[in-house]
Formats: sequence, structure tokens, C-alpha cells
Amino acid sequence: MTIFALILLAFAMSTDAFAAAIGKGVKIKRPRLSYAIKIGFIFGVIEASTPVIGWFIGRAAASFVEAWDHWVALIILSGLGVYMILESLQPADDEDDRGQKQSLLLLCFTALGTSIDAMAVGVGLALVDINIALASALIGSATFLMVTVGIMLGSAMGSLIGKRAETFGGIILIAVGIWIFASHTL
Repeated sequence: MTIFALILLAFAMSTDAFAAAIGKGVKIKRPRLSYAIKIGFIFGVIEASTPVIGWFIGRAAASFVEAWDHWVALIILSGLGVYMILESLQPADDEDDRGQKQSLLLLCFTALGTSIDAMAVGVGLALVDINIALASALIGSATFLMVTVGIMLGSAMGSLIGKRAETFGGIILIAVGIWIFASHTL
């Protein structure tokens, strides 16, 4: 696999995290780059870790991961999407940094939900001659960049379209979960 192919793979793996970041960003009324960087870092580290985990699992039991990854992604992403939609139906509070008060645990679960497919990719990478450290670093870096941009973009979108963007972010998460599920079962 060439470095160009690995870079394309890295950005492909970060698209669902980007969608989730836009959804998170809509909750922020005043964007703070430092917050976006922190969230990007959390997502990047988790997204970089999952292909390595998948790579090790792939060496031992590829069929087990491939059999269940789509179910895990569907449940986590759909659950988070429903949560976001329900949150969008709540009356807006007056706190300017409401989105910045989200729990670390919720952010980690979101990051994990968007990185399940990267674990499956790690399983696949175990079957080819690939430098998993390089692949992991590229995937984590692309995710860091895309999530940081997504938070800032979502924040700008939130000020333009308000709660509808949060609903849209939830719908995107559900759609990504369904897409992952469908791509593995059809």
C-alpha cells in the first residue's frame, strides 16, 4: 500500500468523526479553537488506537471482529444520534458554552462509536504487508484535523441554523451507523 493510499484511507476513516464533530460543534455559540483542538485530540487518539487494536485482533481472530463490528457501530452511533436529536428538541439554554460542558465520557463514547470501522480496517491491514504504526498515525492525524475543523464549522453552522443543525448532526450519526451496518450485511 502506497503512502498516498494510506493518506486516502486515513481521511476516509475520519469522515464519520467529522460528521460527529459538526454535530458537537452546533452546540457551541462562541467557537474556541482550544476546545476544538482538545476534542480533535481525543478523537484522534481513539481513532489512531482502534486500527492497532483491530490489527492485533486480526492477527488472532479476524472473523469475530468482522462479524460484530457493524452491530457495535450501529448501536453506538444510532444511540448517540437519538440522544442528539432529543437534545435538539429541548429548549435552548442561555449558556454560551453549553457544548463545551459535555462530559469526557460522552465524547469518548462518540469517538469510539465513530472509530469502530477503523478497527475493522485494522483487521484488514493485518492481512497485508503494512506498517501499522504509520497507518495508525496517519488515521489519528487526519481525524484530529477533521474533528477540529468540524467543531469549528459546526459552531459556525449552529449560529446560522440553530437547533436544526443539531438535529441534522444526530441524523448524520444514525445514517453513518446504518451505512456501516448495511455495508457489512448486504
